Amino acid sequence: VQLQASGGGLVQAGGSLRLSCQASGFPFGDDAVGWFRQAPGQEREGISCISSSDTNIFYADAVEGRFSISRENAKNMVYLDMNNLKPEDTAVYYCASLGFYCSLHPGIVEYWGKGTQVTVSS
Repeated sequence: VQLQASGGGLVQAGGSLRLSCQASGFPFGDDAVGWFRQAPGQEREGISCISSSDTNIFYADAVEGRFSISRENAKNMVYLDMNNLKPEDTAVYYCASLGFYCSLHPGIVEYWGKGTQVTVSS
């Protein structure tokens, strides 16, 4: 199983980034997937998830209205469009497979991908 996130970088506050995650080695089209992040000295937190058929999409309060998750099952890809970025969004971002349930709880993650660093300057 592999989940490889990309698209991170350095951006000024108010800017935008698109994170991408290429998945392989598991039935991607059958599973919910999500994005999590971990800032220095803080616990990993769930920020968004999307069910296998896009029926259920959830966002953490901190990113609601600014971030948008989407997926392309034919390409085994999941995306996170991040707009109006704030310095507090600075973190390492991880994509993850969640199995059947779309949830923001890190405890239900089945497989973690390698992260990508997002840094937002003020």
